[in-house]
Amino acid sequence: MPEYWFVSVPGEGNRTVTFQNFKAKIASSQNDLAEVAPLPIPEFKIGTLDTLVVLSEDLAKQDTAFESSCNKLVETIRSLLGTEAATKLAGSLSVNEKTIDNFLKTFQWNTMKYRTDKSLVELAELLNNEVASIDSLMKNKMANYSVVKGNLQGIQRREVGNLASRNIVPFVKKEHVVLDSEYLETLVVAVPKTLNKDWSNKYETLTQMVVPRSSHKITEDEEYGLYTVTLFKRITEDFTNKCREERFIVRDFKYSEDAVAEQRRELEEMDASEKELWATILRLAKTNFGEVFQAWTHLKSLRVFVESVLRYGLPPDFVGFTIKPKQKQDKKILDILTTQYGHLGGSPSSRGGYQGGEEAPTEEVVPGYNEKDYRPFVFFSLKLEIERQ
Repeated sequence: MPEYWFVSVPGEGNRTVTFQNFKAKIASSQNDLAEVAPLPIPEFKIGTLDTLVVLSEDLAKQDTAFESSCNKLVETIRSLLGTEAATKLAGSLSVNEKTIDNFLKTFQWNTMKYRTDKSLVELAELLNNEVASIDSLMKNKMANYSVVKGNLQGIQRREVGNLASRNIVPFVKKEHVVLDSEYLETLVVAVPKTLNKDWSNKYETLTQMVVPRSSHKITEDEEYGLYTVTLFKRITEDFTNKCREERFIVRDFKYSEDAVAEQRRELEEMDASEKELWATILRLAKTNFGEVFQAWTHLKSLRVFVESVLRYGLPPDFVGFTIKPKQKQDKKILDILTTQYGHLGGSPSSRGGYQGGEEAPTEEVVPGYNEKDYRPFVFFSLKLEIERQ
């Protein structure tokens, strides 16, 4: 996914002219460096300087958490799409029925959902609660799906592998076993093919009370032969232990005429349940991606507003816009911005623009800022990890 920048600069008394002048410098036919779109931000209730400074720190933490939530949803959709992710993932990510790119270019603050008569702190809390709720919901849904998928895979694994481990119900017929006997029972034993002769020579003498000539081969695969043997129930445990010493594997098996039908029905029901849950969670993940991404975009806008007031002062006079740099044009765009607004100066430890009747902090470095990356204008980036590295 391309990177998008959320930027604000001083409005200089005429925001429209400021925006158009800047756009002409980087998005005109002569300077085709990026796509630029306005970022309309309402004028919120500002509150005190202390509130803004604390909120600035909190919003930075929320920004990181929202980014993580978005990327988790992308990864969920990717894992659900499986082998089709390479071709279908990007098309599965939309916001308000728009592509991500179109949503950002046409962004408008959702006043119905995030009312502007609320304080900045209340809006931040509203956004945070919304994303936290979605995180919790998706975590529970995915945990439930993992259990169902694990059960299905467990059933499917029974149908593959060698005769020492796979489901043997389809191979053992009624005529292979002794049924309804008070004293006798039939065991089913997987014998390595290299030990077939040993089995034939030894099974009758492994313990007492083994019915002579009662062993018959049912089937075989590349590694094992599957044999029956009939013996008295009272020595079953002893016989099983002796088989283990000889590397013969007594399978845990009880014959049932309905077992094949029951297992087939269990597999079909579990497969249908997994497919239905898969479709439900994929639909939910796509919807919630749009909700979280929208919340993230609103949070970025909130950060732009708070930081612009702290940087440029009161009354608010700034213009916000989004920039989608074209390939390898990042440095040129930043150079243009820095050249035009470098006179604003400043650093993370100095936000002298606020003039709300309180003294701005001048010594303490504001958390979430790095001196090296600090710019003289408000700047935040947004990028999703859609493509795996």
